Amino acid sequence: MIKRWLTNLGLLVLIAGIVAFLYLRPEPEQDGPEVHEISDLKLADISRVQIEFPTRAPVSFEKVDGYWHMTQPYKARANQATVQRIMSIVAASTTEKFPTEDLAKFGLDQPKLKLKLDEHEFQFGTYNPVSSEQYVAYGDAVYLVSPTYSETASIQPVELIDKKPLKPTEKIAGFDFSRLEQWEDIRLNVDLVDGKWMVSAENANPNQDEMNEWLELSWLQSSARFVEPYTPNRNATYPSFEVKLEGGGKVHFDKIQEAPDLMLGRPDEGIIYRYPNDIGFAMLNPPVHIPKDEE
Repeated sequence: MIKRWLTNLGLLVLIAGIVAFLYLRPEPEQDGPEVHEISDLKLADISRVQIEFPTRAPVSFEKVDGYWHMTQPYKARANQATVQRIMSIVAASTTEKFPTEDLAKFGLDQPKLKLKLDEHEFQFGTYNPVSSEQYVAYGDAVYLVSPTYSETASIQPVELIDKKPLKPTEKIAGFDFSRLEQWEDIRLNVDLVDGKWMVSAENANPNQDEMNEWLELSWLQSSARFVEPYTPNRNATYPSFEVKLEGGGKVHFDKIQEAPDLMLGRPDEGIIYRYPNDIGFAMLNPPVHIPKDEE
């Protein structure tokens, strides 16, 4: 009995010793250098973006109904992903952090670029000759980060415009192609009704899968190769068509040019969308399968 009691006591002492060791032992040292978060800002909280250059006009964006719109130098829908990449500096981290005592040392006495996110300002200076990273001042410190943030912010403004012809909130319900040359005779309209494509031409034989694929590839996934500002010429008359929207709205497009590239002008937004000829042809010619003598 005494022997068993001594054994249990020994086990208790051993366990107590292990617990004390684990509690009192020093914390292991961190491997590698300390990582610094540049800011604690949240992307979702930001509603205004302004990019300032020493020798170029500023570029600015504003969030409207959850989507980014360019306000300078053009008024247009912005490429959402690109604006997000510019703003992602708020989540950057680095192992290099310096005091702001000598800004000239980092080229920050005359910044190459200033990025203002609401009232918060990031200043971009020179590049480190060894790592090719860029010095950025924010708050009371200077950090060394990837140059991709300033490179993205320095893209020409027209390239920051959304290359999709429709807004993210504009949902397609059909097309009125009746004023295009190839469809004038039959006054072609195609409509998506309760998930099924309906064609205005009596002898049309649309394949539903083909029509869905046409919509997806030609309109929903396709982006213009280039965009540019568009001021409609009141003295010019272009062939045109309309995209019908869920809820009864419509978007008007002018077909400014068909070859070598298709150029579609959207008057309400003042933008021209330019597509390669093959994609442009597909956009305006749905696979409705009308017999030749009916076209």
